[in-house]
Amino acid sequence: MKKVNKRSIKYKITKKFDTVSSKVTKATGRPVAFLSAFFLILLWAVTGPVFKFSNTWQLVINTGTTIITFLMVFVIQQSQNKDTTAIQLKLNELIACNENASNRLVDVEDLTEEELLILRRFYIKLSKLAERDKDLFSSHSLDENTPGPYKVKAGKPKPKMEEKK
Repeated sequence: MKKVNKRSIKYKITKKFDTVSSKVTKATGRPVAFLSAFFLILLWAVTGPVFKFSNTWQLVINTGTTIITFLMVFVIQQSQNKDTTAIQLKLNELIACNENASNRLVDVEDLTEEELLILRRFYIKLSKLAERDKDLFSSHSLDENTPGPYKVKAGKPKPKMEEKK
């Protein structure tokens, strides 16, 4: 695993941007931020007659919203990338620690869209197998559904729960 140099300029800039983007994303996602923006636009609209709906009056809102939108794209994308990576790592840990889970899914986010669709079809088939069994606790594996010479024996079945009388 590569060591992070916490003294490098790149690290410091990335860390600062990450901190700022997290705070901005949280702040702008609150109702007070929406209400502030709404009242600012309302104030702008009310001042239209005062400025005779001039080009400058229109340019103020156009320029302001364009700049804010442009900057927010990067801020939101940073937060989204970080959240997605964190979720993927958590899911990878859950897959890795479960002996019945297929470890092939650990890097599933790196597959192409076509490969994901193929994998999705396999899981749809597994779902149909489970429905056919009408057993809530039966276990089916991706391996069980693999066609041709690549088919391997399914893993251990999950224990069945006893019915209470």
